[in-house]
This record gives sequence, structure tokens and C-alpha cells, in this order.
Amino acid sequence: MADDHASLAGKLDDLAHSYESGEVSRAAILVLAAEEWRQAGQAARALTSFQSAIDDGGEVIVDPRAGIADTLFELDRPDEARELIDVIHSEGRVNPATALTVAETLVAYGDLRAAHEWATQGVLGGQEGSGDHSALLRARYRIRVDLGLPEDELDALIT
Repeated sequence: MADDHASLAGKLDDLAHSYESGEVSRAAILVLAAEEWRQAGQAARALTSFQSAIDDGGEVIVDPRAGIADTLFELDRPDEARELIDVIHSEGRVNPATALTVAETLVAYGDLRAAHEWATQGVLGGQEGSGDHSALLRARYRIRVDLGLPEDELDALIT
């Protein structure tokens, strides 16, 4: 299974490096490659692909730094991961897809309070009715349940 992911990651990397232009940005292809490298258990290569996506500067759905932070946690480098998450947060222009990714990462690594903040920020900054908004509402609700918090007005928006 890891070989399948590595093979696909390699193909995506090759495509990204030979890619001219199209409906998908080179950066988006590099992010896909990075995720495949992670699935293949090759975190160092994932970091390289995520960084290449940042360097490319093309349009992506999720900030590649969120993927880097998740990978840093995976590599048992939590301080670096949290620093990067703080940088993303300090810039103040986080889209809902990135907020969801960071929240899920923080849940996976046991920081429910910070995950709640990210999910709430994403819900408040998202477009009601979008897929990311709905996913953020559900993630936020699960986090609130895990934290033992009572339901609130945002939880009532879950459909």
C-alpha cells in the first residue's frame, strides 16, 4: 500500500515539475504529492513537496503550512509545529479549509482547546452552507463534546 502512495507521489511530483498551466495550480499538485508522500511514510519528502508548494505560490485550497505542521507533529517535532501554527494564526487570514485542517491536526495530537479555537475561527470566518463550514461545525461540536462544553448557538447550526 505504501508503494502505491509512493508511486503516485512520484508521478505527481513529476507532473508538477513539468506542468505549464491549467485549471489546477502547480502548488495544488505539489500539495497532493506531499499528502501521498505522507501516506507512503516518507515524511521528509512530504515536507519538501509542501515547501515547494509554498515556494511556487500558486492557488491552493489548504495552506501548505498546515500540512507541514501536521507532518512536523508526525516527526515528533511539536514545538516547530506549534510555532508554524502560531505564524499561520498571526497572519489573520485563514480560510475555512485551512482552519479545519489545523483543528483536526490539533485534535489528533491532543490539544483540544487550541483545536476548538481554530474550529470556531473557521466557522465564524466561513460561508454558511459551504462544505467546509458544515465540516467545521461538526468538528467543532465533537471537540466541544470531548471538552465537556455545553451546546451553544453555533452547535445549533449543524444540519
